[in-house]
Amino acid sequence: MQVSINPGTLNEWTGNLLLIGILENELQEHLNLLAHRYGKGIDKKIKANKFKGKSNDLLSFDLLNEEEDKVILIGLGKSENLKIETLRKAIAKASRLFIGSSGRLGIHLPWELVNQGKAVQAVSEATRLCFFKDQRFMSQPEEQITPEQINLIGVNETWEEILETVNPTCAGVELARELVGAPPNELSPEVLAETAKKISEEFGLKLKLLEREECEKLGMGAYLAVAKGSDLPPKFIHLKYQSKGEIKKKLAIVGKGLTFDSGGYNLKVGASQIELMKFDMGGSAAVLGTARAISEIKPAGIEVDFIIAACENMINGSAVHPGDIVKASNGTTIEINNTDAEGRLTLADALVYACNQKPDAIVDLATLTGACVIALGDEIAGLWSNNDLLAKDLIASANTTGEGLWRMPLPASYKEGLKSLLADLKNTGPRAGGSITAALFLKEFVDEDIPWAHIDIAGTVWSDKGKGVDPAGATGYGVRTLINWISAQPLVK
Repeated sequence: MQVSINPGTLNEWTGNLLLIGILENELQEHLNLLAHRYGKGIDKKIKANKFKGKSNDLLSFDLLNEEEDKVILIGLGKSENLKIETLRKAIAKASRLFIGSSGRLGIHLPWELVNQGKAVQAVSEATRLCFFKDQRFMSQPEEQITPEQINLIGVNETWEEILETVNPTCAGVELARELVGAPPNELSPEVLAETAKKISEEFGLKLKLLEREECEKLGMGAYLAVAKGSDLPPKFIHLKYQSKGEIKKKLAIVGKGLTFDSGGYNLKVGASQIELMKFDMGGSAAVLGTARAISEIKPAGIEVDFIIAACENMINGSAVHPGDIVKASNGTTIEINNTDAEGRLTLADALVYACNQKPDAIVDLATLTGACVIALGDEIAGLWSNNDLLAKDLIASANTTGEGLWRMPLPASYKEGLKSLLADLKNTGPRAGGSITAALFLKEFVDEDIPWAHIDIAGTVWSDKGKGVDPAGATGYGVRTLINWISAQPLVK
């Protein structure tokens, strides 16, 4: 799907599919514009259908004339309330109605009322991503017919360079969606490693894969304790992107990589949604999707380490017991009082490894706690950080890309709940403030002088019904935020 800019007017544009955003308080001006293109009868049809341009009003016309097959009007509300996110959601909703139609789709919006560059990016990504449908595991997949070309009508050509990032970004999101959506009998730690290898070969990234024995030599006792319960070997994945020329920033992105989480001996029961625990590698999916996109976009002056400690959390005769004490690679001993809090154990060693790369900042993404879902729901991820500037940069990137992100507190006093009688730490604290104590646990494995942020994506990684640009199922959350943050060369200190 090719997205391009067409600086001409609506009446100059030619194509067979058309999407027009209508402002509520400028409805008559729009009606005059449409009447010039389609004839005076168009306003009667619009009024007969009680379309007023209110937010999310939707009206579709088929076969208006010999040139156009379908025209869709989407209400944008009042002009003074128009925002980039309004456009993003409206375009995603309306564009889905073009599934089944091929040809050239023109999108005409009041670009002049918003930041045109950000609008071009948002609308382009929303249009492409809303057409995504994962049919890999269907015996008779439906034919996916969608527009081959997207024209953004009335946009200044100076914004054309923004489109160069759209396809790589969307490809990264789609890769993350496919990884999260794959069933656990298809997506193992080894398959995650193979995916990283394909990315490295196709886009020229450096790849280092650590097997169990190499992880043992590095003292990764926390990570390997989780992996003991599975017949499948763990895979520690390290991809590296290096731009040409002077490196101004070194960043590390760490993703939780549990390809299936049974809960271990603290088996997930009741309303735990054990059948969906394939999405417990959503953090690693976002990391690989971002690596794939960044390697194609090629931002300058940046080095990025993409790190995943991949394994399963299963039950066999070798599985870790509740009550076991293990030692992480930084020497910290951990009493495991809950084997279903395994993600933070794998991340502990991954974060120590990331610190050893001497980055300027570390960001980890993980489907870590149900407590975060209770606090923020399924549209907003939680953010914890030891650095105000890093947190500000990440929230700004999330706002730009339409991915909800909210900073949460990190009070040192809550660490009391992680105290163990026998070891340095327990892996879980009390029920109250569970997402906070989880973040405080991770903080113990990050060097104090390195800016670090933890993003809990437990609620945002999956959508039962779909929302905005995301389909039902895997959302690919985090990829767009990370791409934007990395490309902006964040000024962390």
